[in-house]
Amino acid sequence: MSDARLLLQALRDPASAVGLDNRRWTALISVARAESLLGALAHRLAGLSVPAEIGRLLGDARRDHDFARTQALWEAEMARRALAPLGVPVILLKGTAYAAAGLSAGQGRSIGDLDILVPRADLDAVQDALLAAGWEWVKPDAYDDLYYRRWMHELPPLIHRERDRMIDVHHTILPLTARPKPDAGAMIADSVALPNGLRVLAPEDMIVHAACHLFADGDLAGGLRNLWDIDRLLRAFGDEIGFWSRLADRAKRHGLRREVSRALRLARRFYDTPVDRALAGKGSLADRLFAARLLARNGWGQGTRKGLRLAFYIRSHWLRMPPLMLARHLLVKASR
Repeated sequence: MSDARLLLQALRDPASAVGLDNRRWTALISVARAESLLGALAHRLAGLSVPAEIGRLLGDARRDHDFARTQALWEAEMARRALAPLGVPVILLKGTAYAAAGLSAGQGRSIGDLDILVPRADLDAVQDALLAAGWEWVKPDAYDDLYYRRWMHELPPLIHRERDRMIDVHHTILPLTARPKPDAGAMIADSVALPNGLRVLAPEDMIVHAACHLFADGDLAGGLRNLWDIDRLLRAFGDEIGFWSRLADRAKRHGLRREVSRALRLARRFYDTPVDRALAGKGSLADRLFAARLLARNGWGQGTRKGLRLAFYIRSHWLRMPPLMLARHLLVKASR
């Protein structure tokens, strides 16, 4: 296979990896690493008969990602301790949320920064508490600070001066300049408490957020991992009574019905994810472009289809802000 489909096949059906030759193993591992899916792949292939060298590599990947999971949960605990005196809801997002909630989406999941969601009205108190607890600004530049605070869905990123771990403090899930306007208040109000006092999004909002992050706020970099998250979440929650109706309602409420429907269609196409066909809707020519972008890697893990990647990069900026604002922002950044 000349693109990322070998990885999709191995994630869908781990037994299909048994008997791969050296060239295909190289391609599989290279693409999985490039897509931040090596940990997930290693867990999927656990217990299968693979070449000894591959077995050692996958074992190392499982240990590395299990350690990263522990580290991410500890960082979440540190944030909880810093923010507990405020009494504000603190909602974990993305990989840390999946791990903290014990979901299969967190198994082997690559976790970078700690992402949290808090009420916008509490941002000043949250930032002050984090600064007092040892976090500091990553971007102390005045323009970047103003840009984040006026237009973005999060504070400027913070990093802990001792642990060297970053935290992104969100007050909603899309930039304020984006066309969809998700109801962050509803997400916070309907979030689910964990035993330690932190919270995670309700299942339907987890999926809406994952679809939003994939299709409404970026250039699809790391898209196969995000789509794998959606597959795992849908398999975890899809059999619950009333789930699909609730998901449709939440997608509509947050103005992200199109993105959720596309996520369902592509998850079914790539991972054989069981989905509600009415909510998924019919495929389109645009789906083919999204699929081509998601698969744009060769057997060495290198990005391919440069023109298509550039088009999606431009699209990602177009989605984030109106043209005149975008032009001004890019001009400022280029001049500096």
